[in-house]
Amino acid sequence: MARVASAAAAHVGARIAETRRTYTMTHDQLAATTGIDSSNIRSYESGRSLPNIHNLMRIAVALDVEPGRLLEGLTLDLFEPRAGSQRAG
Repeated sequence: MARVASAAAAHVGARIAETRRTYTMTHDQLAATTGIDSSNIRSYESGRSLPNIHNLMRIAVALDVEPGRLLEGLTLDLFEPRAGSQRAG
C-alpha cells in the first residue's frame, strides 16, 4: 500500500527542493553529498515521505543552511492526515 504523506511532508519537501534548486544542485549531487539515496531525496521533495531528523540534518549541511530553514512555516496542523486519506492501523 502506498504511503499517504501529511501536508508536513509536502511542506518540508518543497523547502528542500527550493533550497536545492537555489544552489543549482541535482538530486544526484545532493544524494552523493549526503549519502542519502537519490530515490529518498526525490521522495522527500515530492512529499511522499518526511525525512527523519538525521537525514534532515545531513541535507541541511549539504545545502549549507540551518536546519530550521527547511522547517520554516511548519505547524502542528500540517501533520494531520490529508482529507480523504486513511491511515493503516
